[in-house]
Amino acid sequence: MSTSDAATGPGIQEVDMRKLHKLLTVTLVVLIGFGGTIAVAKKSNVKNENKKRDQQAIAEGNTAFALDLYAKLKDQKKDENLFFSPYSISTALAMTWAGARGETEKQMAQTLHFTLDQERTHPAFAVLQKYLNAGGKKGGYQLNVANALWGQKEYDFLREFLERTDKYYSARLNEVDFVNETEKTRQRINAWVEKKTNNKIKNLIKKGVLKKLTRLVLTNAIYFKGDWAVKFREENTKTAPFHITAKKKVEAPLMYQMKYFKYAETENLQILELPYKGDDLSMVVLLPHGIDGLGGLEKVLNSKTLKGYTNRLRQREVRVFLPKFKMTCEFSLAGTLAAMGMPNAFTMAADFSGMNGRKDLYISAVVHKAFVEVHEEGTEAAAATGVVMTTKAMPTPPPVFRADHPFLFLIRDNHSGSILFLGRMMNPAKK
Repeated sequence: MSTSDAATGPGIQEVDMRKLHKLLTVTLVVLIGFGGTIAVAKKSNVKNENKKRDQQAIAEGNTAFALDLYAKLKDQKKDENLFFSPYSISTALAMTWAGARGETEKQMAQTLHFTLDQERTHPAFAVLQKYLNAGGKKGGYQLNVANALWGQKEYDFLREFLERTDKYYSARLNEVDFVNETEKTRQRINAWVEKKTNNKIKNLIKKGVLKKLTRLVLTNAIYFKGDWAVKFREENTKTAPFHITAKKKVEAPLMYQMKYFKYAETENLQILELPYKGDDLSMVVLLPHGIDGLGGLEKVLNSKTLKGYTNRLRQREVRVFLPKFKMTCEFSLAGTLAAMGMPNAFTMAADFSGMNGRKDLYISAVVHKAFVEVHEEGTEAAAATGVVMTTKAMPTPPPVFRADHPFLFLIRDNHSGSILFLGRMMNPAKK
């Protein structure tokens, strides 16, 4: 696991100020195996209400999982920048969960905060994916979610599993040969990842991850490209101190504008929502008042407190200072997910018999890679996840939102509330 690394001057040279906002995510799962009219109308209304409740349950569950995972990752990457896509990870693991049974299925559901059964969870994910893709086709921004399966040729996957992943995730099976063409298959899957992320995520599957016993790889990719609804003007970007701690600071380009945004303030922090063009997606920034206040925020952050913060947001004029930054993060998540409550999935006790009718599969690795860049016109970001399964072998003066010290940020779908990306900025000088 590794990380690649107010108000007036030129920005960091590496940042292309004219780049558009892009967000990409890829999730990869690798599996290795061994050996009456009124009555009709009422019924339709009830059905629609049930669908809405299921979609809300999925969005709330994804948010809870996102913050649970963030709590684990921020401890692993102490005092470092952090960025990942919980939506991508949830989607890949949801496809994997489709083949889980018994205690493995139960543990995964609890860890991922899946509160619905299999028959309701996957259709709800399908609706969310369809909605996100539809939003990207409206013209205000680009947003696309794609899934695919890569399975060992002539391997006996259950028809029910393949039909479910195809129907609800549009993840059709591509036959490959892990046994005789392991390296060629790795390159083929990596090429798919690169294409779906606009070439931002390269070499997701490193040499040695795939084995001759690999039987299935499930991939998810999400790509977003768009501008801020209200762009920052480049001439207003000035180099200024960014306080990493009370005693340490770096020089960073701070963007500036004074406009009307959704804003809120508590005793300990400021909350700002910066919408992207089309207003379907937005970045929410949580900025502690104190330079060293991020740790305190992280301790109390959960789905309930986050909802409380965002519910406070009200439109008002705000003077916004936000740093331009770029970072790349890479994680190995198998141990983290096991510690979060789904250990069976990573041991010989795993039961993924819903994939092939046998209990001969388990998850051996989960990898995730993410990239984000924030600039005057928007944001550019990419992420990739891999899950490897191995054989059991107002009138008052406007407030000043000056993000010149560590803060947390997320990019969410405003309608469903789903968090697509989540991270923290500790040092904008680091890539």
